[in-house]
Order: sequence, then C-alpha cells, then structure tokens
Amino acid sequence: MKSRRWAMGDRRRAIRSALFVVAMVAVASAGADAQRRRGNGFDQFFGGDNDMYQPPAYHGNVPYDGRFTFARIRYRGFAHFGPEGPGWSHDYPDAEENFTKILRDVTIVRPFLQDGPMVGSVLIALDDPALFKYPVSYMSEPGGWHPNDKEMAGFRAYLLKGGFMIFDDFREGWRGEYDFTNLQQIVAKALPKAKWVQLTGNESIFHSFFDVDLNKAISGTSAYGTRPPSYWGIYENNDPKKRLMIIANVDDDIGESWQYSATGFVPIAAANETYKLGINYVIYALTH
Repeated sequence: MKSRRWAMGDRRRAIRSALFVVAMVAVASAGADAQRRRGNGFDQFFGGDNDMYQPPAYHGNVPYDGRFTFARIRYRGFAHFGPEGPGWSHDYPDAEENFTKILRDVTIVRPFLQDGPMVGSVLIALDDPALFKYPVSYMSEPGGWHPNDKEMAGFRAYLLKGGFMIFDDFREGWRGEYDFTNLQQIVAKALPKAKWVQLTGNESIFHSFFDVDLNKAISGTSAYGTRPPSYWGIYENNDPKKRLMIIANVDDDIGESWQYSATGFVPIAAANETYKLGINYVIYALTH
C-alpha cells in the first residue's frame, strides 16, 4: 500500500475533519471510566534496576490476531517514578485507549480496542520476541531507559527489520534533565552510523493522512520546559528517500494530551493536533 492512496481532495478532507470532531466527543464520553481505572503507582513496590514494574491497570496482553495493536515499550527499573509508575508507564492506559478510538473512527484501520479488562495496548519489552509482531511501538520517558545487552539487541533488530518507534514525553536541558541526550547515546550504541535529523514539517510523515501544519502542531501540543517542541528522526541508512525508523517528540508529550483529552483539561483544538500527529505516525509506519 502506498502513501498516495491516503491523499484526498478538499471535499473528503472536510468530511474527515467533521468525523474527527465527532470522534473527539465520543472519546470524551469515556473519560470518567478511564479515570477510575488509573492506578496509583506510589502504592506499588519500588524494586531494583532489573525489576519490571506492573501497572495496576495492566491485565495481560491480548493474544495477537493480526490487528493493529498499540505497543507500549516497557523497560526495567523505576526511573522517573511518579503517581503513574516509572516513566515508561506514564499516561497508561488512558492515552492509548483514547488514541486507538480516534484511529478507528477516522481511518480504515481497525485497531485492537478492548478485550475484557485488557484495554488499548500491549506492554512489551525490547527483549521479548513478540515485539516483532507490532510494526509500530511507543516509548514514554526515554530519559529513564537504560537497556541491557539483550534489550539493546532487540531494539536494533526491531528497527532494522522494519519496526518504527515513537519516543515521547521527555525534555532536554530543563532542570538538569537531558533525556534526549540519553536517547541519542543509546541509539548511537545500537546504530553507530545513524544520524539524527530535525524534521521541518515537509516530510511525508506529516502528510501521510492529515496535512499537518507543524507550526500549528507545535503551538497546540503540550510543550513543557523552556523550549518549544521539536521533532527529530532517523532514516534507514541515513537516506531521506528511505523510511523513517524513529521519530522523537522532543520537549513534548502528546501521550499526556491523549490521556487528558477525555477530561476537558486539554483544549479540543490542542488535542486535535496531537491526535493528528499520532495518526500520521501510524499511517506512515504502516505504509512505508
């Protein structure tokens, strides 16, 4: 399937925008239930660097059945621990529950949504062979990520075999937090020749479904820290004509916007921009 199949005329864009607003309203109606499910990470055991935290809302992974399933990367340790657990579990499971509903409602993708108590996503470690079933994966707070050799090998193999990874919810240069530096150092070990490129908004990932105005997206996303958001990527073989393997939302947190879009805390216009980014990321990855 080629990305041009997603191109639409003005009339269809208008219809799609209307559906998007309707879908936002549908997500908002699920907000109260999502808030009730969210656990309190401070009630959980603080373990060691090699221990894997289990969120209270986690009830196992749904068996893989070929559907697109949001895959959240979990890593060992308790770095960036807060009320929702360590950094990788922040915004879980509300962010992916809300996002997959929007993805279903405005595209032809029919993602996994819920199976009993299992909602929104699977949690997967980088050294788990099941990782290769999920072409798109998401990591929150990579500043707390310190992979061991097996996880590093899984990360490298996943990217080289066609996987696409989204890094989100992290800062650089604010209150002594250098999370992007940590991410860059890890990627340099996994892919020594890889070069980071700051994305301008002209790249196909920003036009794979919605035509995203990156300036508007930057002003509408949940930026934090002292800098506006910036978006960085790594291309296969450092060739912009080939696929992006990684995208990093630096000084941004689109997952938090997805999480709170159902509560009214995030303005709808701002949440729309973060949903557009996420949908474009998924459609790009599935068509490249």
